[in-house]
Amino acid sequence: MQIGEVAARTELSLRTIRHYEEAGLVVPSARSQGGFRLYTDSDVARLMVIRRMKPLGFTLEQMRDLLHATDRLDFDGDLSAEERERCVERVRGFERAAAERVADLRTQLTRAEEFAATLRERLGSAMPAT
Repeated sequence: MQIGEVAARTELSLRTIRHYEEAGLVVPSARSQGGFRLYTDSDVARLMVIRRMKPLGFTLEQMRDLLHATDRLDFDGDLSAEERERCVERVRGFERAAAERVADLRTQLTRAEEFAATLRERLGSAMPAT
């Protein structure tokens, strides 16, 4: 599929997809005869991982690190048991970091909801009774 369809599927802008390509996080699987980038479902899945990491505050380097580990696990059948365990532990580390960041975001959301409720109550008490 071309980049426009990938953008629609991932809800990422063309510019963002190109940025991730320049950063080496995703590489189009092919090019058309006209030179257009062509992506596969696997490329879209990779972009979705990146999209999900971004709001949790992961850096491009951390994204690269996770994708490298998952690529090794998914595509490198010649991994030694030791190397496989290192990759699995790397992914586990990202899972733990993601869980911590989700918990932090839940706390922030609770505080924001409490603040909004406080403002609603304040506005309610400031309105004259009719």
